[in-house]
Amino acid sequence: MLAKLLPTKKIILPNGKTVNEKRSVTPLIILLVLVFAYLSVRITGFDLELLIKRIGQFFVILKDMVPPTWAYFPKIWIPLLDTIKMSLLGSLLGAICALPLAMLAASNITKLKWLSALMKFILSLLRTLPTLIVALIATFIFGLGTVAGIVAIFLFTIAYVGKLLYEQIENVNMDAYEAMHSMGLTTIQSFRYAIMPQILPNYLSTALFCFEGNVRYAAILGYVGAGGIGLLLNESLGWRNYANVGMILLLLVITVFIIETISEHYRKKLM
Repeated sequence: MLAKLLPTKKIILPNGKTVNEKRSVTPLIILLVLVFAYLSVRITGFDLELLIKRIGQFFVILKDMVPPTWAYFPKIWIPLLDTIKMSLLGSLLGAICALPLAMLAASNITKLKWLSALMKFILSLLRTLPTLIVALIATFIFGLGTVAGIVAIFLFTIAYVGKLLYEQIENVNMDAYEAMHSMGLTTIQSFRYAIMPQILPNYLSTALFCFEGNVRYAAILGYVGAGGIGLLLNESLGWRNYANVGMILLLLVITVFIIETISEHYRKKLM
């Protein structure tokens, strides 16, 4: 109905017929964006004047981080390794478990519609849970340490990889799968030989990309006691020891850059 309020443009074709050009909804979208932006500013109490006035403090903190405390490096090394191990194990287990869940969620593989809908609902539910909140809950169940972080990353990876994977499965060519099924192969066997070769490159690429992000996410899980370098980061920020924070961030940036470079190299080979 809103589209009818927008003006139309008549176009005369070479054969003499007149047609109305399809109405553009771009002005309507721009108007809605402006309205929602205004409402967001009012509801959140955003203060541009305060932002301009206090933004200089950000650069003061950055100045305090330079130079970093190089002597703090030996204390960072072990927690950093814990963060990487936490990310690697959680990503690996999550990617492995995401495969059968994605298979059950794919409507072209699972003939039971209720089961496919249930798996999609579970994956959607897991995606809505913030990783930090999951890690906090996990600390109450498994105690403080890297186990809680692994559980949080594991669940996030299942949700992320599983969602993308079942969408890929639903868009594959089913001819080979149906042919193998008709020859008497089971669903799992048909999936293994007909579907898996089609989705394997994207599956591995998605898992690697998820691992990249998990290394960054794992760095803040220490704020809720999930272990890793986040514990040291929280401690240094609490004591306003910004030189130590600078050392932690420097080492974390280098680590993430190396992991992303290696991951990107292999993802390009898989595509």
